[in-house]
Amino acid sequence: MTDALHSALAEVGAHFQVEGEFKEARPYGNGHINDTYLALYDSPYGMRRYVHQRINTHVFREPEKVMENIRRVTEHIRHLVIADGGDPAREVLTLIPAHDGSFTCRDAFGQVWRTYAYIDRTQTFDVPPDLHTVYQAAYAFGHFQRQLASLPGPSLHETIPGFHHTPSRFEAFVRAVEADPLNRAARVKGEIAFLLRREADAPVIVDLLEQGRLPERATHNDTKINNVLFDELTGQGICVIDLDTVMPGSALYDFGDMVRAAASRSAEDEPDASRAGFDLALFTQLARGYVHATRDFLTSAEFELLAFSARLITYEQALRFLTDYLNGDVYYKVAHPSQNLDRARTQIAMLAEMEDQAGLMEAIVERCRNEKE
Repeated sequence: MTDALHSALAEVGAHFQVEGEFKEARPYGNGHINDTYLALYDSPYGMRRYVHQRINTHVFREPEKVMENIRRVTEHIRHLVIADGGDPAREVLTLIPAHDGSFTCRDAFGQVWRTYAYIDRTQTFDVPPDLHTVYQAAYAFGHFQRQLASLPGPSLHETIPGFHHTPSRFEAFVRAVEADPLNRAARVKGEIAFLLRREADAPVIVDLLEQGRLPERATHNDTKINNVLFDELTGQGICVIDLDTVMPGSALYDFGDMVRAAASRSAEDEPDASRAGFDLALFTQLARGYVHATRDFLTSAEFELLAFSARLITYEQALRFLTDYLNGDVYYKVAHPSQNLDRARTQIAMLAEMEDQAGLMEAIVERCRNEKE
């Protein structure tokens, strides 16, 4: 870390009500949106660790609304954890206020920062080491959804408008195919045809939400396993993190994206599509964990569409990757010219196998609703 960055982080820390004197900091985690640093402070009670995070205001254009959502959600969960006899220092993120009482500060360059208390004796996984960890992650996301089911109004801010509006994603895809600015469409006719044939799936959840046949819920919207903290000793998923995209939506979006990200047989950008696909054993543990945590409050309509939601969100992500490939890789970062195409093909391979096993997926969800934990 450069001296300039070290000094900048010390200055950021001085804006917040942290305990102790700033000693050092290092980059932390592998997030692709915000810049995150783990900072060490020497306090009268021993060393204290905090997480300083610079919010990406190109993605989150209204950081005040993001922070208002996070404040409301963490305060609500904290009250529930305390009422349940849990440990709020470990089971929910703790925002550290600035000296002016807000939860952000701006540095000399106008960049927006926030600070969290670091949760000790926890770990995260990009790739879960076993099926127990998969179950625990899914249960943690389901438990998080259950906690937010009692969040009082008004609705949270929509921090990224239209994030899971699949019909809009389909329309953007069609525009990219028609414009074809880099003449790439001819190379991917099969992939284009595959996605076009599934147009009827795009509006299913959006339409049901608009009709009031599915409830609007406060949802996480980034349910990757590495957004769960696990207790180092017990392996239990104890805290859901990365709350920037918490906003109104459907529980189906959270479950669907969790399956899309965690039940794949390959890396998201696997160049050999024959190695990509859908892992039913992983799906089973994801369904068990999520359903066990949510079966006392999700509606019958939501349960009936859980398996479908995995297919829908995988389809949506395939649309997004192929759209970006056709447009010239303007949204997702790429390391080589075909990376977005590789990403789209892994989603297509996964979706095709999900469709072949749709009946099994639905049967697994139903079995999970009836089994004991």
